[in-house]
Amino acid sequence: MSGAGAVGALLPLPSVGDRMRTSSTDESDGSTQARLPPPSAGEGTLRSRGGEGQRDVSGCIGRRDFSGSGAPLSQPLLTQGPPSPAEGGGKRASHQPLRTGLLIAASLLAQAHLAGTARALDEPAPPTQTVPAPPKPPEAGVPLAAATVMAAPPPSFFSFSDTVVSYRFQGPAAEPGLTVTRPDGTVKGRQEAREVPKNVFNLFHANSWAYGTNLISLDILRSGSQDPAGDQRVFDKGVGATEVYLIYRGVLSPNKIFDTTVFAIPGLVKDIGLSFGADINTKDTTFDSEKRAGTFGLSFAFDVPAGFVNLKVQGYKEFSRNGFAGTAPSEESRLPVIPGFDYAHFRSVEYKMTPEFELTYTIPLAFTGLPLALAGFNTLILPKGRYGLINENQTRAEFVSQTNLVLDIGQLVDNAPNRFEAFVGFQYWHNKFGGDPRHTPNTEEKALIAGVAFHLK
Repeated sequence: MSGAGAVGALLPLPSVGDRMRTSSTDESDGSTQARLPPPSAGEGTLRSRGGEGQRDVSGCIGRRDFSGSGAPLSQPLLTQGPPSPAEGGGKRASHQPLRTGLLIAASLLAQAHLAGTARALDEPAPPTQTVPAPPKPPEAGVPLAAATVMAAPPPSFFSFSDTVVSYRFQGPAAEPGLTVTRPDGTVKGRQEAREVPKNVFNLFHANSWAYGTNLISLDILRSGSQDPAGDQRVFDKGVGATEVYLIYRGVLSPNKIFDTTVFAIPGLVKDIGLSFGADINTKDTTFDSEKRAGTFGLSFAFDVPAGFVNLKVQGYKEFSRNGFAGTAPSEESRLPVIPGFDYAHFRSVEYKMTPEFELTYTIPLAFTGLPLALAGFNTLILPKGRYGLINENQTRAEFVSQTNLVLDIGQLVDNAPNRFEAFVGFQYWHNKFGGDPRHTPNTEEKALIAGVAFHLK
């Protein structure tokens, strides 16, 4: 859109026809007087106010007609001869004095009228009053009001929005059931947990709008060759496995929806909201994980001096997949083989609904004199049912904690906060995926973390 078009769309300017309708013509003196609209008649009013636009202020045109023609005065009685007796004039002697008197009176009146007209013509005409011309409409694209409106940014749907791209190295990570054989003097050797390094790329987005918040986190985790990619036919394809894990969390605030402060605990919790979310994952291993989980519950935003601390108390329901459950147990598993049993039935796993607790936080460490912050999360999932080749094991309570020390390098070096950050941290995972360490090895993780993050603006 051109500059003129943009201004025209923002500020309604009167058309030529409108300007003509707002004037009236006084034919008594031939001058034209503009009737400008009052200030309330759409002045400074944008079209966005209900299509109100500019009201029509054209007044009624009143006309006073002073255009009667002034024909030259004729005196027919002075030029006309006396009527003849044939016209019914009667006796001349009897009417001549009266007729003569009438002629004299008419002549005197005519002379008086002509004298008055001459004096009127000789008098100077009153000065003509000059009426200022109506102001010219502003040039398109130039009005200050229009420029001010165009310069103002449109209101955003989100009151806060941040998108972050990050990379982190994480290791040694644990993968339940993944072991390595160590010689111990026996034929079979000793089974030990296999440590797996991981490179993780993350895309994170968080926003806040009128009635709540949204959070999306996408992890792409690439394992080392210790955690090999595979399928139902090939256990080890010679490369590390790739996992994609997506998390969504949303919160609706009744305080914001209903414009109240009822859903809060003064001095402790500033907002209590409705939380909901989902977890989705897939991984190209023989186990063939396909996690689908949903959460729903309450969110408590604690009243802290700086940063934030949020706690979610939710119900957690998970569906997954166990690629090992497609065949009968091997001899090494020491599980009895049931003839005719449909082992493939256990590939798709549905867990019971269970309570879940999520604590997330970011706390600035201003006392250090550096742009440092402590950020992380803690998640606790209570036992969710059974698992295994034929659901022979009971899940245990699962706890994962990650804590990062974040340094805002952009603010430290160039006084540009929330642009580029570096972080180091530690992750502890107990009973990973709910596995029971008495039946499933490698369920405890103690991993170091180091990475960088860049905020997209």
